[in-house]
Amino acid sequence: MSRLFGSVRSRATLGATLVVAVALVAAGTALLLSLRANLTSEAGTRAERSAQSVASELAARTPLDKLSGLDAEDTPVQIVDEDGVLLAASEDLERISGTGTSEVTPAPERSDDDDRDDRDDREDRDDREDGDDREDGGSDDDRDDESLDPGEISPGASFTNGTATIDGDTEDYRFASVDVETPDGGRLTVHAGAPLAAEHSAVGTALTAMLIGFPLLLGVVAAVTWLVTGRALRPVEGIRREMAAITASEDLRRRVPEPATHDEVARLARTTNATLAALESSVERQRRFVADASHELRSPIASLRTQLEVAAAHPELLDLDGAVEDTVRLQNLAADLLLLARLDAGERPAGTRVDLAALAREEAAGRERVTVEAEPVEVSGSRGQLGRVLANLLDNAERHARERITVTVRREGGEAVLGVADDGEGVAEADRERIFERFVRLDAARSRDDGGAGLGLAIARDVAVRHGGTLTAGAAPAGGALFELRLPLAGADRGTPGA
Repeated sequence: MSRLFGSVRSRATLGATLVVAVALVAAGTALLLSLRANLTSEAGTRAERSAQSVASELAARTPLDKLSGLDAEDTPVQIVDEDGVLLAASEDLERISGTGTSEVTPAPERSDDDDRDDRDDREDRDDREDGDDREDGGSDDDRDDESLDPGEISPGASFTNGTATIDGDTEDYRFASVDVETPDGGRLTVHAGAPLAAEHSAVGTALTAMLIGFPLLLGVVAAVTWLVTGRALRPVEGIRREMAAITASEDLRRRVPEPATHDEVARLARTTNATLAALESSVERQRRFVADASHELRSPIASLRTQLEVAAAHPELLDLDGAVEDTVRLQNLAADLLLLARLDAGERPAGTRVDLAALAREEAAGRERVTVEAEPVEVSGSRGQLGRVLANLLDNAERHARERITVTVRREGGEAVLGVADDGEGVAEADRERIFERFVRLDAARSRDDGGAGLGLAIARDVAVRHGGTLTAGAAPAGGALFELRLPLAGADRGTPGA
């Protein structure tokens, strides 16, 4: 189960289905409530219309036994007086609830004298109330909101829900209650009902349709989402399989398939292939580096071994100076290889302030043909690594210069610019980038003893990049080579060095 819902496809399907389910439940509930309210309101309107019709007949002095509204088959009607006594009810009405009185049998008719006495009592009561009103400063026109004139019907109705049994059939009804003031001065209340069977039927039908349709719709949504998600993730699975094959075979020349789309999956495939290409290039560069380093180490080691073997057989023939020179070459080469390995590992330079002018004068001291033209400029980085850059540039210039080498340090915008120029033959434009590759020597005829291992300029550029700067080769004003090192000034916002 955990594996099933651990996939993106399963989670997407489950999430989409849950969202649709919540939306359907909310919409279905709102629809049922709205349908029920509308049908109940419609039943109430019909009930009010029936009650108003009976009240109109009462206002027109229609006798109770002549009322037409009492003959309706599906409309239960009750007429009660102010004391709640049932005066008339629909034919065949057997039971009723929800109207305030459960009586279905009218009370016995009273005599005219009783009616006259009741009228007199009401008139006396009304006169006393009017007198009280006048004593309180009121007027005859001041009546409460529920007072009606003889023959007048109340404009509104009150509604309740209940049940009624007619001819043995019990149903739910919506009841409307309307007050009417009869011409003889008695107030009556008419209760009329309208059946809610249509409302129950419609709501039940809609609920049944939802209970059947919603699961089917959710099934369709889940199936479509599963298929669409699977189709969308198919290229991702292809990328995964190919990456697994590349990892197993260690063949970095292989590439993952790129779908012919312009979506995120296609961009992922292109990025993955670019990463594989960069990784292949890095591994190939590392292999060449190891091979070149082994080749460079072989020569001084072989020379030193030969001298030691000759010295062992013929001590008088020992070339001590040559042995020391080969040992120094080995030491320098080992130091260069160690520095390159540290730079390749991403070692970050220290964040100390370094004065390039002072560093230039320090590295130029003891070199006969070097002149320094520098203004104080501070950069942030490793003094030892920056000194190594300048030393490598000066060593390279000394090998090619005829008479003069010039070191300049200046400020240019937010950068410090250090230049090393010589008056030699210069570097051809086509070779100005190649000379920064490792173990590259343009002069093939030059001996290794004179030309070095070809790592100086490569180290210089790597250090410059790690310090957030650049190192380029160009043409000097005197016609030789000009190497320019550009570094951000100390405190300048140029990003993290080496990042």
